[in-house]
Amino acid sequence: MNQIIAETKASVFKTVDGLKPTLIDLSKRIHRNPEVKFEEYKASQWISQAAEQAGFRVEKPIGGLDTAFRASYPGSREGPTIAFLAEYDALPKLGHGCGHNLIGPASLGAVLGLQTAMDDLPGSIQLIGTPGEEGGGGKVILAKAGVFDDVDVALMFHPSGKTILWKHALARRKLFIEFFGKAAHAAAVPEKGISALDATIQTFQNINALREHVVDSSRIHGIITDGGDAPNIVPDYSASLFYVRARDDDYCDELLEKVRNCARGAAVATGAGVEMEMQGAYKSLQTNMPLAQAFKSNLEALGWTFEEVDPAEGIGSTDLGDVSHLVPSIHPYLSIGPKDLVGHSTEFVEASASEKGFEAMIAAAKAMAATAVDILLKPDLYDAIQADFEAFES
Repeated sequence: MNQIIAETKASVFKTVDGLKPTLIDLSKRIHRNPEVKFEEYKASQWISQAAEQAGFRVEKPIGGLDTAFRASYPGSREGPTIAFLAEYDALPKLGHGCGHNLIGPASLGAVLGLQTAMDDLPGSIQLIGTPGEEGGGGKVILAKAGVFDDVDVALMFHPSGKTILWKHALARRKLFIEFFGKAAHAAAVPEKGISALDATIQTFQNINALREHVVDSSRIHGIITDGGDAPNIVPDYSASLFYVRARDDDYCDELLEKVRNCARGAAVATGAGVEMEMQGAYKSLQTNMPLAQAFKSNLEALGWTFEEVDPAEGIGSTDLGDVSHLVPSIHPYLSIGPKDLVGHSTEFVEASASEKGFEAMIAAAKAMAATAVDILLKPDLYDAIQADFEAFES
């Protein structure tokens, strides 16, 4: 069996190597044409069309999202369904400052490489286009629509400054807060007005007072989206948007309620009315360790080494968190630049179209595909993956 696995992986790698110019060209095109959340019409079409032309059965759109798709290819007999997740959205104004132009083509490369071996493998493979990771929660929407119901394992990679097997991703709640006051001339009759802006500013001050009394790994950060129209008019409307994050989902909800109370207190203090709207939530990420270790072995076999880092270092949030509560999942990081490379920066945009970035993309495609081969041909590994997932869920 070990010989069969080795030969299968060698065949898959040869196919991926042959696709390297095509995958790099695709990544460059996506990079040159950045599309923000749920507007990724070009990237979605380019990736799904490449899968369809290769013989995959493509469903599009799916889950109620115009730029989401599923490309499926069967194996020779019954077995697990392995999904490779493709992200391809960009950041507003900045472009591909998170390297999603590398993620989509890497997953495409993985499934196209595996396709050559599926006639001899059990199970099936899927390439799922998951738009809107940057603030839209595309995977959350797709999960609620049942897109992952027939998936047994989910894999993807993410570009970074360091090569890291896993780290925490925080649960996140997105809260929109509006205050309603009363307009008046700010110089002639300010006493006639109620400042909605003052209520917003007071909310920020209340939250800053709260920070001393929250768990260290928690995060609360916000912006004022509307602060009034002119200095000589008491603002009768003001709005802000907050992200509330925590490692634990229950604590994140508890912290969210405290933030709501900060806004309620500001409303009482200023006399303004307040309305609050939840605009989305991400669950914390649950990394499946047997699956992660299998990926680690395959990437190391390609000559890559992982760095040992604190899993709480530099953590953000991802909509893969919701998927990881439904399906065994991994989200490893591969280096595309210097160790101090900062995400959501112009430097990251440049690294996402660099030779090192393309090298990471190809390595990720190979390692993910090789991990799928292990899952499909090693029943003990698949059982361990499912046991780890069930232990988490219980």
